[in-house]
Amino acid sequence: MTEILWNNAKDDRGAATGEFRIQRPGKRDITGALWLPAEASSASTLVCFGHGASGNRYQAPISYMASRFVTEGRLPVLSLDGPVHGLRQVGDGGRTAFFPELQRPESLEQMTEEWACAIAEIQQKKIVTANKLAYFGLSMGSIYGLPFVASRTDVTVATLGLLGVQPSFPHHQTLLAAAAKIDIPLLFLMQLEDELFDREGYLKVFDAFKSSDKRIHANPGLHPQVPAHEMDFAFDFMLAHINGID
Repeated sequence: MTEILWNNAKDDRGAATGEFRIQRPGKRDITGALWLPAEASSASTLVCFGHGASGNRYQAPISYMASRFVTEGRLPVLSLDGPVHGLRQVGDGGRTAFFPELQRPESLEQMTEEWACAIAEIQQKKIVTANKLAYFGLSMGSIYGLPFVASRTDVTVATLGLLGVQPSFPHHQTLLAAAAKIDIPLLFLMQLEDELFDREGYLKVFDAFKSSDKRIHANPGLHPQVPAHEMDFAFDFMLAHINGID
């Protein structure tokens, strides 16, 4: 029997969150955090965040953007820990632990199923009544975000990026096939001197997206050096689409 355990907590900026652990017989736990608007809201969209391989559910810029979505947009925000991260840490809970996990054939499919389970749990228990989703995820958040977004019909806008693929990259064909199914408004972020992914790999992913409304923002710098103003642009871009302002 599925059980969800809640704990009152605070994110790295001091904002109140509800941390949770979903326990299911025979499956690994699902952990994460939920931010809710201070006042009751009838928001139709739940904003979902996936983090990078070196972080957890609160990794920057998640807490910053969650605060803006909750206070300015009056939208609930859900962030999941990665498969070996945060409240379900394995090993060092970072890249060293993530790389073996990514090699598993079922890694993408399992994380997609966990996103679906977490969303269904909070919807079924009426914690959040939103029936649409928005998604933000960079780096590992895009590795798992691509198949997750591609699997849904209720995601209306997304920000992805910090990801390129080559034939040697795990699941590269699955990732490109997922991108080819995504046809929602999309912002894709790229770092021009990325030490993990080359420019050709980035463009393979971007070109694969089916979206007619897609844009790529390329900035100088290494993988983690995304300018802060891109987070503000991503917030404005996503909120405008959530509110039906193209």
